[in-house]
Amino acid sequence: QVQLVESGGGTVQAGESLILSCAPSGRTFVTYVMGWFRQAPGEERKFVASISQYGDRRQYADSVKGRFTISRENAKNTVYLQMNSLKPEDTAVYYCNADEFGVGPQTRGQFWGQGTQVTVSS
Repeated sequence: QVQLVESGGGTVQAGESLILSCAPSGRTFVTYVMGWFRQAPGEERKFVASISQYGDRRQYADSVKGRFTISRENAKNTVYLQMNSLKPEDTAVYYCNADEFGVGPQTRGQFWGQGTQVTVSS
């Protein structure tokens, strides 16, 4: 069983930045494709970004391209989501997601974190 622990959420003004972190436990981190999804109130959970096991492939939702960057440090067993130029429409609960076989726009991984709230005020 893999447990994912997110941190770094909070409340910011539009235009500011936040960085989210996710650290899985229980198995070798490098085994997993990692990703982030988000869910706003009343909406379905949506893909944000994903990164392959060694970081050579990254995918982003169109809504965050150019503003968000996903990265990972396998030596620290941590994946990050750097969020710049935040907008009120980025307000959501952000979930870390992991799977050995894939995470992407059409693919949800097996393991989920508990979520961290990001609120962007205008």
